[in-house]
Amino acid sequence: MTDRYKGRPKADLAGLAGYAAAAGQEARAVAARRRMMPVRLTDEERRVAIDELCEQFAIGRLDELELHRRVDLVNEAVTHGHLQAAFEGLPQPGFYAPPPRQPGRWRWAAFAGAVWLALPFFLTGLVFLVFGREIAAAIFALPALAWVAVMWRWAKAPMRRSHRS
Repeated sequence: MTDRYKGRPKADLAGLAGYAAAAGQEARAVAARRRMMPVRLTDEERRVAIDELCEQFAIGRLDELELHRRVDLVNEAVTHGHLQAAFEGLPQPGFYAPPPRQPGRWRWAAFAGAVWLALPFFLTGLVFLVFGREIAAAIFALPALAWVAVMWRWAKAPMRRSHRS
């Protein structure tokens, strides 16, 4: 569907949310890189940086001379700030990426809210069942139980990974 006034595709809400999440992840990575700039490099971080450069060479982003030049820059680097010159125009090393977020407790809070909303319907269904109104009990209680079961499965399911990694 296109916007009839501007002739461009309409942005749907899910797409905008995805863009916002990606921008948030990128901002966290940039902030982590900025915090690490004055920190001295360890031998392990140099090894990881050289491995990243070799991977870029293997996929064809660098030629052999450029690889050697950038490896020399990594070996001469003292801080993470000096390391940035070796990765100019390439993806940054993986140690700047923020750790993946763990699923929060908000899903369980949503489940508790769903149970709280379903409870009056379930109790009304029990009252109808006690007084011999089985059809009314089923109309009230079964959807409430189904709602709680669906929310339980949703709350315990693992969060999906982001498509941008």
